[in-house]
Amino acid sequence: MSEAVFFYLFTTVMVLAALSVVLNRQPIYSVLSLLLAMFCLAALFVMLGAYFVAALQILLYAGAVLVLFLFVIMLLNLEPEALSRMRLFTLRTAGTLSALVFFLALSKILRSAGQPSTFPNPSPSSGTVESVGRLLFSTYLVPFELTSFLILAAIIGAVTLAKQHPHE
Repeated sequence: MSEAVFFYLFTTVMVLAALSVVLNRQPIYSVLSLLLAMFCLAALFVMLGAYFVAALQILLYAGAVLVLFLFVIMLLNLEPEALSRMRLFTLRTAGTLSALVFFLALSKILRSAGQPSTFPNPSPSSGTVESVGRLLFSTYLVPFELTSFLILAAIIGAVTLAKQHPHE
C-alpha cells in the first residue's frame, strides 16, 4: 500500500514539475523545475530496484547536464525583451507539431499494450555496473569519446556566443 502512495506522490510531483518546465517564463526556474522532475524520476527508479540507473540519473542528468544548462543560461544572459522577440507563431507551430508526434507515439504504444513482449530475457549480469563499464569501454568506446568532444565543442560555442564584444 505504501509503495502505491509513494509512486503516486512522486509521479504527481514529477508531472507538475515537468509542466512547470514548459510553462515558466524564466529559464532559471525551468531548469530548477527540471531538476525536481529528475529527482522524482530517480526516486521512481529506486522504487523499481534500479539503484544504478537512479544513481546515474542523479549524477549525470541532475548533476552534469543541468549544471551545463545553468552555465549556458547565465552566459547567454537572456533578457525578457530578447525572449519576447521570438516569433510567437513559430513557437506555437513547433509546440503543436511536437504534441502531435507525442500523441501519435503514445497512441501506438497504447494500441500495442495488450500484445506479448518480443524483448529477449536479459542475462542476470546484464545490468551490473561491471557489465555496463565493460560494454562502454570496449564496444562503445568511440561513441563515448565522440560525445565528450561534442560536449567540449558545445561549451566552447556557448562561451564564444556569450562573449561580449566591447567595440560593437
